[in-house]
Amino acid sequence: MTTRHEPGGVSVYPYPARRGEFVTICYNGLLKNSGADQVYLHSGYGSLWRDDQYLRMQRTNMGWEKTMVVDKSDVMHFCFKDSANNWDNNAGLNWSVTVH
Repeated sequence: MTTRHEPGGVSVYPYPARRGEFVTICYNGLLKNSGADQVYLHSGYGSLWRDDQYLRMQRTNMGWEKTMVVDKSDVMHFCFKDSANNWDNNAGLNWSVTVH
């Protein structure tokens, strides 16, 4: 398994993501570079963002990271927000990972 690097300073490990396993999302994008004091991962499954959730990310030497279990075999969409409610949604495209 490898790491998938996405535009906007996002990486996903391991790739491909597999249902029931842990995945780590690392964010080094606009909010981090603007000095955000906290970043949250907003994620959901499918085109309707089912089971969406906001997860507090942790600052590491790699950027802002969150490790979570992916529990659906579907496309997981995600974007980021900071504590001041500024968003990074990849210019409206968000990010997505197909979960196998």
